Amino acid sequence: MYIHTCTDDDYQGENMIVSVLNQKGGVGKTTLAINLAYCFKKNGSSVLLVDSDPQGSARNWHAANDASKLDIVGIDRPTIDADMKNLKFDQEWIFIDGVPQVSVMASKTLKCSDIILIPVQPSPYDVWASHDIVDLIKDRQIINPHLKAAFIISRNQPRTKLGKELKDILKEYGLPVFEHYTTNRVIYAQTASRGETVIDSSDEEAIKEITEIMNELKQFSMSLKKEEIDYDYA
Repeated sequence: MYIHTCTDDDYQGENMIVSVLNQKGGVGKTTLAINLAYCFKKNGSSVLLVDSDPQGSARNWHAANDASKLDIVGIDRPTIDADMKNLKFDQEWIFIDGVPQVSVMASKTLKCSDIILIPVQPSPYDVWASHDIVDLIKDRQIINPHLKAAFIISRNQPRTKLGKELKDILKEYGLPVFEHYTTNRVIYAQTASRGETVIDSSDEEAIKEITEIMNELKQFSMSLKKEEIDYDYA
């Protein structure tokens, strides 16, 4: 199993910690975190979802399904990095639904993460709003060069001009952009309102979207593992 090893003040444990962060609200952050976490679970991984947003959207979803879908804990304090270390989770994959702003909480979330996913909608406002979170991530990567981050397009509209150009625009920030994305499907909102995910639905295209993102995330995490192995033998 992968051993999470960062700097001395970072969390260390046997798991992969993926945080979904963006300072702008309404970009599909919680939707992505919930659907991805559940997809990993349905494909045999042990998974925990951490709701760090004081609004508690993931916990509200959790209550709507009578806590039957995922293991979820709420950690919405600026001590999240210490809390993650002290609780010593043993799941293979831990997803953190991050706060929708650049704050102390966001900074502390970076400290206990292996991978940051930044969901961005095909809107110039979303692209412009990504600047601060990218700067925060790059500052953290100076301290922890093993921290990985990537954009993921949320609610994409691939037939529009901006939808077609968005990937190239985001690459100008100097971070990779996932090949796979979610599109603007009503099934995401419909299933969320019932405390479900698109994986529970009969919408094959939505299921395919999340499954492809899951597989790409697994591949993305392998580059991190390889770096750790190379570092160990350096």
